[in-house]
Amino acid sequence: MKNSLIILFLGFTIVAFSQQKSTKELEREARENIREGNEFYNQLKFKEAEIAYKKGLSKKPNYPTASYNLGNAIYQQDRNNEAVSQFELVEKTFKEKMNKAEAYHNMGNSFMKEKQYEKAIEAFKNSMRNNSKDDETRYNLAMAQELLKKQQQDNKDNKDDKNKDKDKKDDKNKDKKDKEGGDKEKKDDKKKDKDQGKDKEDDKGDKKKDEDKKKDQKPRPNQLSPEQIKQLLEAMNNEENKTQKKLNAEKAKGKKIKQEKDW
Repeated sequence: MKNSLIILFLGFTIVAFSQQKSTKELEREARENIREGNEFYNQLKFKEAEIAYKKGLSKKPNYPTASYNLGNAIYQQDRNNEAVSQFELVEKTFKEKMNKAEAYHNMGNSFMKEKQYEKAIEAFKNSMRNNSKDDETRYNLAMAQELLKKQQQDNKDNKDDKNKDKDKKDDKNKDKKDKEGGDKEKKDDKKKDKDQGKDKEDDKGDKKKDEDKKKDQKPRPNQLSPEQIKQLLEAMNNEENKTQKKLNAEKAKGKKIKQEKDW
């Protein structure tokens, strides 16, 4: 029984020693991966550097330096949103203010690339809170503030331009409607003038008809004029008076008179 306990104790000791050695070996390999990544980074081989840093983190996950360098490699590949997430993670793991300031500084640069100037300003301010003597961060903060003002002014100008374009479009549509209305009025006036002209022509036609009718009422060459009819009636009356006087004279003598035909 005693011998069994000794063997069991020795077994635990060997396993613990093996695990401790394995952890140290992993830390050593992780550091080698970080050094390899730094060499790639300095050679501007950012994709290879990213792979090396990730290898180191797989062996030692809680390795702030590896996480920070990984964020820089991702940033250099213009994957800015991923870089921001990586720097946010790093800031939480860093304990030293100087390290936090660097994480916030690079976070601000990532936001600048995305033209998210308000977020960049906040990140640079956080960096200054952790390291107020960093002139580069101060400069980047001032630049982000100026770029934000310009961005806001550009947005305002674009909005004003859109409103102007809308007003021009509305004016153009109004002018088009006014023109259409004016053309319609002109057409109506033209039609009215045409109708009035037609009425005038009709009046002229009616007048001409009346004149023709009056012409028709004038005596024809084989007809007697009113004056001639008057003279004729007077002559007939005179002749009738003469005849009557003659008949009266003949009647007084007792002679028959000769009958005259109707003339």
